[in-house]
Amino acid sequence: QVQLVESGGGSVQAGGSLRLSCAVSGFTYVTYGSRCMAWFRQAPGKEREGVASMTSIVDRVYADSVKGRFTISKDNAKNTLYLQMNSLKPEDTAMYYCAARYGLCPLRGSEYNYWGQGTQVTVSS
Repeated sequence: QVQLVESGGGSVQAGGSLRLSCAVSGFTYVTYGSRCMAWFRQAPGKEREGVASMTSIVDRVYADSVKGRFTISKDNAKNTLYLQMNSLKPEDTAMYYCAARYGLCPLRGSEYNYWGQGTQVTVSS
């Protein structure tokens, strides 16, 4: 059973940084194909938005709104996915979710099978 547990959210002023973590268990290696992991976010009253996804360090995708500010990475030894968020803006305020799927890495939430419970990020101006 795949389990994803996010942490690292909090409140920060605009221009600040946060690093989110997602502890992963049960997301087993597959001989053929790939394991995709991603970050999504959802602000109150808005639709869920794909933030970043990756299968490997050379295969990372970012939403235009976060390019150059956010970095997705993972530590396979620790089974942990990260999202480093720099130069945060008030519009980055949202609940952030970790997600996983086997296969390609689209930034469409409907494509993902496994989700964490979320961690709140609040950016004040």
